[in-house]
Amino acid sequence: MRVEGPPTVDALLDRFGRMHTYVRVSVTDRCNYRCVYCLPEEGMHLLPRAELLSFEEIARVVRVLARAGVRRVRLTGGEPTVRRDLLALVRALSAIPGIEDLSMTTNGHTLAALARPLREAGLHRVNVSLDTLDPAAFARITRGGDLARVLAGIDAARAAGLTPVKVNAVVMAGDNEDAIEALARTFLPHAADTVLRFIEVMPFDATAHRCVPAATVRARLAALAPLVDEVAHATPGGGPARHALWGDPAEGPPLRVGFISPLTEHFCARCNRLRLLADGHLRTCLAHEDTPSLRALLREGADDDALDAAIRAIVRGKPAGHEAQAQGGRAFEGVMTGIGG
Repeated sequence: MRVEGPPTVDALLDRFGRMHTYVRVSVTDRCNYRCVYCLPEEGMHLLPRAELLSFEEIARVVRVLARAGVRRVRLTGGEPTVRRDLLALVRALSAIPGIEDLSMTTNGHTLAALARPLREAGLHRVNVSLDTLDPAAFARITRGGDLARVLAGIDAARAAGLTPVKVNAVVMAGDNEDAIEALARTFLPHAADTVLRFIEVMPFDATAHRCVPAATVRARLAALAPLVDEVAHATPGGGPARHALWGDPAEGPPLRVGFISPLTEHFCARCNRLRLLADGHLRTCLAHEDTPSLRALLREGADDDALDAAIRAIVRGKPAGHEAQAQGGRAFEGVMTGIGG
């Protein structure tokens, strides 16, 4: 039978008691950038269109997840804006009862034109990937990206009300660690509607790009201006970042800065996230890809009760965490651009 009515109180718990309220939905494995930490230099096998979930299938899974207590949805890719008719999916997801926060992670390449239509369709916020403010370094890290277009996209997102805009910087030793201070200074004047987040590089495919520990980034920011931890504060989105306020209060409002440290400060014990991949796999952990796909159930006529039961079985099998470390450990499985982070 179909699931109707208000959300249930039957929380989506794993065997460690973690309650899952947040799903990241990858709508495509394609991207118009080829970032060095995300896509192997030799490329990857792209899914045939028939193997991608349709928007109707994605919306159906999200409706069942919402019944089980999921309240936050983030659209990812690949690059989500390369999926045709993305606005239709945003409208469908924004209309689902129980979904309180609908956001999107993007490289920002086409955001200048899409920001206002996305907001009008029901999107609340955007995260924009921006690892450096140096045009040449940006082009090198993204393998051809256009920094000016991304900055224009961030401005358009602010103007459209897709705020707070979260700017995501993956910091890599020897690549862009010199960008830390420049990024902080640039976004400090936009403290009212911007969050700057520094992310330790995810170790997919035993990546050669070395981790810069979050503690190092904190120390470098604190050397420039006061950095005050916000232990009790959580920005919208329910993500894993630990936040602080950076800047001299005498000179204006401080900038909210987030630190996402999957290698040096594991946050697995408080993980509340699931990842619905573009092919229907429901990945419970960013590091592990051994989870089944919901696509066959969706296309074989399973009702929503059966879909709910399958989701709960997958969540119960979620591992305690990952084994990756800043130095050594086990690399994450899969390819970043096919998972959506």
